[in-house]
Amino acid sequence: MASTLPKLPLFDAIARHNPDSTLAVHSLSGRTFKYGELLGDVCKARNKFQQAAGKEDLNGDRIAFLVENSYDYVVTLLAAFAARAIAIPLSPGFPAAELQYILDQSEASLLVSSAKFASKASEVLATELSVKPAFLQLEKHQGGSAHEQVSLENEDAGNAAMMLYTSGTTNRPKGVLLPSSVLTAQSQSLMQAWEYSPADRLLHVLPLHHIHGTVNAILTPLFAGSSIEFMFPFNPDKVWRRFAAPFLPAEEGKPLPEKITFFTVVPTVISGSAALPTPVKKAWADLSRGNILLERYGMTEVGMALSCGLGFADRVDASVGWPLPSVQARLVDVDSGDVIQPGQEIDAQGRERSGEIQLRGPTIFREYWRNPTATASEFVEGEDGLGKWFKTGDVAVRRPVPSAGGSGHEWASGDMYFIQGRKSADIIKSGGERSALSRSSASCSPSPRDRLVNYKIPQVLRVVDDIPRNAMGKINKKQLVKAVFAEEFSGDEM
Repeated sequence: MASTLPKLPLFDAIARHNPDSTLAVHSLSGRTFKYGELLGDVCKARNKFQQAAGKEDLNGDRIAFLVENSYDYVVTLLAAFAARAIAIPLSPGFPAAELQYILDQSEASLLVSSAKFASKASEVLATELSVKPAFLQLEKHQGGSAHEQVSLENEDAGNAAMMLYTSGTTNRPKGVLLPSSVLTAQSQSLMQAWEYSPADRLLHVLPLHHIHGTVNAILTPLFAGSSIEFMFPFNPDKVWRRFAAPFLPAEEGKPLPEKITFFTVVPTVISGSAALPTPVKKAWADLSRGNILLERYGMTEVGMALSCGLGFADRVDASVGWPLPSVQARLVDVDSGDVIQPGQEIDAQGRERSGEIQLRGPTIFREYWRNPTATASEFVEGEDGLGKWFKTGDVAVRRPVPSAGGSGHEWASGDMYFIQGRKSADIIKSGGERSALSRSSASCSPSPRDRLVNYKIPQVLRVVDDIPRNAMGKINKKQLVKAVFAEEFSGDEM
């Protein structure tokens, strides 16, 4: 088959990079891959997808895949885009029943696996799937392949997209559809704000069925021409040794490894997916001799939406910063439903007004896959007629911070956003969930009735030794309720 690809913005950017520059390195094996290899390998993988599916037209088909964090993952993801298909990264850590649900709900026509996860793929295919997808096992890329000339033709992206499934902490996982245009907008927004460049080398230790691991740490570096060094699963000792390696004497006959400039990021180190405790932030600053963690706010449906700035003065404690480039944000009063306009952050009694964060712009997902009811419930029409706002369910306040916002970057200015969930006494969702966060029975003794309505006040306190978290540090609230309140749990609570 011909070596042609659709002229997607991502492929166009890759074709413009220096073909001899390093795209990916496997940290443990040392296997290295150049930008000049990628599009040719993507073409070959796309052709194999078509052969395995038994048809050339895969536009809009769902292609699910189980591939480890590696150059092979990059090729697989981009090959799905090249086929104008919807790529669905799967977590190899999920049990077969969870993967069966995703394959059934998405109606995937093809399941792709690396050799490493072939047994997991076989296990899933042996379940009672509604429609069994075709199966393809890909060979491992070794690196050093020829820099094949690939033509980019036809700018129509078709239905090329990525679909990530929510964690299912409050309900069954939903497929979040992120079209190619949304992924491009998210990547370009981050390139502008976080200043990715070809000189950067990103150490990748994140799971790849989540938005940060894929958009922040793969697609955006590919747009920028940065290098990605894969080291997964996360191992603290190996990470520290990798950080230190460029500053230690070289072993005889071996060059020093490149310095890590992004650790998902040093000098920009990112905290995300869960609230960053102030003591941890301070401890990191002490340990790293003044490097202040950059906090941001994002979710599967919107990618990265708010972020502190790169300058240390813009990394304000407990703040998630400002709306990123091309992102519009507003606060809607949780009690009255009124939009809190700039300058209206304090009410007539002098109290700070909290509101639900609502977002819109080209970085917002299109829909929950085949769930129009859920999609409609999460959007509200804008009064200005310029489009719908996505209701995040997260509550925040806006505050002026005189010491921040002086970097000269237009997006990083004005009042900053502070997620109220970062304080230990308040509900962090406004969507009606009966969940709260408390520190101890003693800290619960002062009545919260002056701040919370009755139905939001916790009625029962259980003290546990620990709370299990998933790979991204999040709590599965359904499992937690079932485990901790087993006697009272009927299943209707969720």
